Amino acid sequence: MHLNLKKSITLGLVVTAMGILSAGCSHNTQNGAGNSDKKHSIALITDFNGVDDHSYNEIAWKGFTDYGKEHHLKRGAGGYQYFESNGASDFVPNLNQAASAGYQTIYGVGFTLTDSIKAASKKNPKRNFVIVDSVITGRKNVVSTIFKSNDASYLAGLAAAGTTKTGKVGFVGGVRSSVIDLFEAGFRKGVADGAKALKKKVTVNVQYVGDFTSTDKAKSIAKSMYADNADIVYQAAGQAGNGVFQEAKDYNKTRLAKQKVWVIGVDVDQEKLGNYVSKDGKKENFTLTSVLKGLDVVCKDIADKAYHNKFPGGKTLVYGLDSNGVSLTRGHIDAKTWSSIKKARQAIIDGKIKVPVKPAKK
Repeated sequence: MHLNLKKSITLGLVVTAMGILSAGCSHNTQNGAGNSDKKHSIALITDFNGVDDHSYNEIAWKGFTDYGKEHHLKRGAGGYQYFESNGASDFVPNLNQAASAGYQTIYGVGFTLTDSIKAASKKNPKRNFVIVDSVITGRKNVVSTIFKSNDASYLAGLAAAGTTKTGKVGFVGGVRSSVIDLFEAGFRKGVADGAKALKKKVTVNVQYVGDFTSTDKAKSIAKSMYADNADIVYQAAGQAGNGVFQEAKDYNKTRLAKQKVWVIGVDVDQEKLGNYVSKDGKKENFTLTSVLKGLDVVCKDIADKAYHNKFPGGKTLVYGLDSNGVSLTRGHIDAKTWSSIKKARQAIIDGKIKVPVKPAKK
């Protein structure tokens, strides 16, 4: 995603960016217009959120479709395709199916696929594999990609501190892990630093769903946070995070526009999920901002490298603030807060602000 600074804050590629691209259609072999080229074909194995999760998998799939269009490849065998997983038990069968179908570069989206990618890459040494949000070492046919989501989340924390009127904000995570630690740690630090600079007291209520699929549980957690007077909730919970948006919409529809509560989105620009009509009949939006991961850019870039016989196997690619690895949308952030966010972004790039990778102990 190429976002200019006015519209978003780009988090850049720290180590060389190499692109991927995955695409496809769940367990189907639908063919579309385009050419067949097994040597340059790519397959996306989703985690159990599915390809239409309004989050991680969806933006990765966009990278696949961009790759297919640019290289005139068809959707399906010999082109680009996705294999949708309904649970962890689908990972290995989907990887085996993709390899058997002849896809050359196969992507696993999310750290939950780490062990399955390890096994598949060992079984299929002539295939290329990509693991997103995890690291696999010692495999020349595997490239690992990780993101500095803590830096982007720090900026989201500044946005929350500068926007809250109640002095209470929330964080809803999916599963406690090193990946989600980045989101929580960065957000909490950003809130703390932002509140200190503004001489405000702002507390962060942190709760976890326990998975990335239970929208009802995420909705219930958000309901309790809003009932406790939180006016902003940052969700990093995959598909489960849609429940936070559902609760905010239900809550805001019963209130005047000026009394709205906010949600901070993740992975993709979730602005559209915040559309609603307030109690006083106004068309409003409650998505304050979204922390983005440039998965489409990353996926396409690695796929392009493989297309030119330069697949970066054995490497770990780290994406940070000075390129398009991650970004923060402007959304509905006020001008004063946005100005402080831009300054903080540059300070992180310059090494003047160090953002933690693990949450501080409470």
